[in-house]
Amino acid sequence: MDSARVLLLREALAGSGWVERTVSFASSLRRIRDPGGLLLVGTPDEEPWHLAAHLDDESRISGIAQLQPTLVRWSPPPDAPAHLAVTMARLEAARRGETVFVVAPDAPPESLLERVSDARRIGATVLSIDDGDDDLAGLAHDRLVVPSASTQRVVVATELPDDIAGVGVGDVDIDTVSHLVSVAAGENVSRPSMRDRIARMLDRVSGPPPST
Repeated sequence: MDSARVLLLREALAGSGWVERTVSFASSLRRIRDPGGLLLVGTPDEEPWHLAAHLDDESRISGIAQLQPTLVRWSPPPDAPAHLAVTMARLEAARRGETVFVVAPDAPPESLLERVSDARRIGATVLSIDDGDDDLAGLAHDRLVVPSASTQRVVVATELPDDIAGVGVGDVDIDTVSHLVSVAAGENVSRPSMRDRIARMLDRVSGPPPST
């Protein structure tokens, strides 16, 4: 999902609480002090590739170097490029002032929880987006819980692309929330407001009015 569609999705989810929650969570990412201090890690079965890519994009667009993540991987292949070859040893070497960002759509293994706990004791900030894991609840300084199911729906009051128009709160998964967080993290006063960006995108989609 590109940034334009994420902005439309935020418009669709207005009033659901998700926009406010993701904006608040993103403020924790913006408090990271130094470039290179954001360590992003998932579970062995689910690595947060898309979130890493979107945070990297937002870092470049916004000029906020601290948002550029280091993707920490469980078992990178031997021929992986340097930025995709960072192992769990980097998490074990987390320092005071760094941020460990855990994305866990499934249960995090004990080995991950132990490393995150050690990083917190050293003085790292722990953030998580997860499905309600009790152990992460005791470790994270800031956290977004994405329930696995919900019956609530969002009333969409504007014309949206087909893949967004039917979105309801029950359709919001960790991947969707991660997109919302990355866009919110890159926002600053020098960039157009969300509504202005949506309006400009819709203008590009609809094109100029027909000539008479």
